[in-house]
Amino acid sequence: MKNIFILLLLSSLSLHAQKKVTKTGSIHFEASVPSFEPIQATNNSTTVVLDDQGNLAALVLIKGFRFPIALMQEHFNENYMESDDYPKATLRGALLNYENYLKDGSRQTLRFKGTLEMHGVINDIEIPVELVSTQKGCKLHADFKINPTDYKIDIPSVVRKKIADQIKVAVDATMLE
Repeated sequence: MKNIFILLLLSSLSLHAQKKVTKTGSIHFEASVPSFEPIQATNNSTTVVLDDQGNLAALVLIKGFRFPIALMQEHFNENYMESDDYPKATLRGALLNYENYLKDGSRQTLRFKGTLEMHGVINDIEIPVELVSTQKGCKLHADFKINPTDYKIDIPSVVRKKIADQIKVAVDATMLE
């Protein structure tokens, strides 16, 4: 099933463009608030694809997030993300001004503009993305925040004060040609 998603993700980018790809990208999120148990998880099997036109796509399987506490992981998948019904999240769009990206060992921050689909909801998103050119590809890093309510993720009132209103997300990927 994951291979089908990856093929769709790859085909969403230009067929003639050279691509940089990884299947081991990392997404970390934190939804902690002071005085309560830290809420955080990481997924180290995120697929990220960048073509030579600046088109960027990413796919993460929701059940791939790992929490330090097993019960949090169970609640995340069953109660919040409903990962049996919504098994993946996807990011699709383009890096603005990518044609000016220097590919000689440089580090640049570009704007990504596209959509984030999660929990059955698609929203427009615009975030800064740092790219570092390497001999074999590039490294990508992005930090941004999302609101669970924007993706119709219901937080029960019993635990609402224990979960941040905005979720901090960090994405890291080393993509090879």
